[in-house]
Amino acid sequence: MLTIALDLARQAGDLLRRGHQNGAVSIASKSSAVDLVTEYDLASERLLVEGLRSRFPDHAIYGEESGGALLATGPQWVIDPLDGTTNFAHGYPVFCVTLALLIDGQPELGVTYDPLRDDLFWAQRGQGAWRGQQRLRVSSTPTLDVSLLATGFAYDRASNADNNLAESAHFVTRTRGVRRSGSAALEIAWVAAGWLDGYWERGIQVWDLAAGVLMVREAGGLATTYSGRPWQPGDRNVAAANDVLHQALLQGIQTARQGLPALPA
Repeated sequence: MLTIALDLARQAGDLLRRGHQNGAVSIASKSSAVDLVTEYDLASERLLVEGLRSRFPDHAIYGEESGGALLATGPQWVIDPLDGTTNFAHGYPVFCVTLALLIDGQPELGVTYDPLRDDLFWAQRGQGAWRGQQRLRVSSTPTLDVSLLATGFAYDRASNADNNLAESAHFVTRTRGVRRSGSAALEIAWVAAGWLDGYWERGIQVWDLAAGVLMVREAGGLATTYSGRPWQPGDRNVAAANDVLHQALLQGIQTARQGLPALPA
């Protein structure tokens, strides 16, 4: 299953790379003017879904574009055929393909492929996290003041007061930097690789996170909700970091969120 997932991620990534190089992208809005879909999202998802169904006809599939629902039992693939659609639509060179296999609701394997850099991140439960053939390990950065973090902003940021501005302002002045790439799946993979020390975000979807959460855990890090409970598929907020820095990341989030509505535990 891992071999097939790696192959499909590369095929879908090749499709996206060609689309990026061609430059002409047809864009449509979904729920809002900032929630976009392109023909490449749809073509990439068709490739992934057809490939998975032909090989694993008994497996469920839950995709960003094709829909579905999370299942509590059995094997289920969760797929994001183009994470970073807004970047892609503008020609900004940061996007990826990501997919994960859940077994009875828990990530068993995950793959994230950055086609422009030919970076293939993957993890299998109990077998470590990898970039190609290089085993990954989270950073050893001990404190926030020397850390590099990343985050993102939900599509409802203009209409929802709980829009991550408070958390971002808190960390911008207490770290070496806060980055926003526009691809949650890449950012959490970069935490597993040790390139980032931590990542947090609210309003995120399972198909963006499932592969990367497994990578972070297999690379020795922690991935929880804002409350500190281990992240589970279906949770809409995440805080991921190395095992030394994670508690400080949580404390910073909780301090910054004082006065904001409580999120589900």
